[in-house]
Amino acid sequence: MQKVLLLTSIGLLFFCLSVFAQKVNTDSLSLVSEISADQLRLGKLQNQLEQKTKNKEDASAQAQKSANENSAAADKLRDNSDNKKLARKANNKAGNAKSDSRNARRESDRLDELNKDIQQVKNRIADNQVKLNKYLQNGSANRPYPR
Repeated sequence: MQKVLLLTSIGLLFFCLSVFAQKVNTDSLSLVSEISADQLRLGKLQNQLEQKTKNKEDASAQAQKSANENSAAADKLRDNSDNKKLARKANNKAGNAKSDSRNARRESDRLDELNKDIQQVKNRIADNQVKLNKYLQNGSANRPYPR
């Protein structure tokens, strides 16, 4: 009777350990999958970084150029305020400067948003890596047999 009870309790123990190991294995596999997907996303985002930086620099340079042209047109108009042709040019230059500065702000916001997304993905990868390390450390300590 004691042998049957002992064998039953040992069998139950192995069953519980295998169920626990499967739970750890499933959770760790899902974490590995999330980390892999996030690393792929991080790579795609980092590939966009150089182009977005270039776009921001180009837009800023264009905005500065338009502002300088607007200033020059306004100075010419100040010297001859009755000239309709100069007034039209100054008005057009002001419109160009306004739209170029809006474009520069938009490109700057896009670069900031990309950097924010990159940091969020890096943080998520790090958090999942910590969770995975906990599973791996706990899983190796609780294994009923060595691998």
